[in-house]
Amino acid sequence: MAYKETARVLQKVPVGPLGIISMEGSRELGNLVDRQMRENRLEFTKTHPKHVTFPGFLKDSYLISCTCYRFASGEGKAVINETVRGHDIFIITDIGNYSIKYKMFGMDCPMSPDDHYQDLKRIIAAIGGKARRINVIMPLLYQGRQHKRVTRESLDCALALQELAHLGVDNIITFDAHDPRVQNAIPLKGFENLHPTYQFIKALINTEKDLIFDKNHTMVISPDEGAIERCIYYSSMLGLDLGLFYKRRDYSRIVKGRNPIISHEYLGSSVEGKDIIIADDILSSGESILDIARELKRRKARRIFINVTFALFTEGLEEFNKCYEEGIITRIYGTNLTYRRPELLSAPWYRDVDMSKFITLIIDTLNHDESLSPLLNPTEKINRLLAGRASTKETSQQEASQ
Repeated sequence: MAYKETARVLQKVPVGPLGIISMEGSRELGNLVDRQMRENRLEFTKTHPKHVTFPGFLKDSYLISCTCYRFASGEGKAVINETVRGHDIFIITDIGNYSIKYKMFGMDCPMSPDDHYQDLKRIIAAIGGKARRINVIMPLLYQGRQHKRVTRESLDCALALQELAHLGVDNIITFDAHDPRVQNAIPLKGFENLHPTYQFIKALINTEKDLIFDKNHTMVISPDEGAIERCIYYSSMLGLDLGLFYKRRDYSRIVKGRNPIISHEYLGSSVEGKDIIIADDILSSGESILDIARELKRRKARRIFINVTFALFTEGLEEFNKCYEEGIITRIYGTNLTYRRPELLSAPWYRDVDMSKFITLIIDTLNHDESLSPLLNPTEKINRLLAGRASTKETSQQEASQ
């Protein structure tokens, strides 16, 4: 990301000196964002030396040192090791990182989403109202799947958002919220639900060189009703037909808190001989997505590419390895917005999509109190990307014919 494309973020004086707090579960992503921010601002100071007139714009690091301690009983506390007074603070937290562990009564305990959320509140409490503004970047929204009440049940996500607002958080930034209407719980606070659509399409173009974006060769498939809006956008931008699977559930019983799926029913035109793009927000166990992939293969689909914002793989990778060897799936694309286990990153069928540049741009834009609206709609960027790909292909064909 060159700063010449984003010079608009420097039209205003920052809200305050930039400070990034990367929680322990998001250190990898936080370091990438910090490095990208240093590179971007250093490049800008070289090309526009007279434009930078405010202190704290250029630093060796924007990361604020902090530590979350645990007592032997499992209780904890947060300590911030340097000043945050007057800073515009951005806290990056990954509530899904189960690789982080702590000692409790001598036992190694993996951190649950609840543990990560408690540490986030401890950090906010440690700031103690000294920061100019507090922004939370929580890509995987805490309790985002418990977003609505069907029977007599808790509304955990809404409660968490209200609690963060009460603690003084001004903006909450998340990605592909399971249901963005949960923001209605905090109508007077900033809530931004961002989508990695552009990054996924770019990764597809860069990796699958022979993927043809037309209705005769490729289709977009929505894995369920909840993903239909996301998939409509993909199909519209890429000029492809859209198909839909819907889940037939057994509402007479509950298994692991949900009504079990009886079957996946397909609505749409023929997929025979076509490459398939499936887009969804979360891949949990992956059972449903593999059932859909098998059904598509039974209907003689060609290759199957799966885009998921959060690749959790809660039941392991064994079934996915088997499906890859059998030719059922070709590639799965997931972002680095949440923890990915090492064996996933080394799997031949998985590709990581880096979101650090986009998050850096979001932080810089908010720090300068500029509008996020141009960043919320990636249509123009996708059109430029597709036009560039078409131009490159045309040039290659002309060179081959000469």
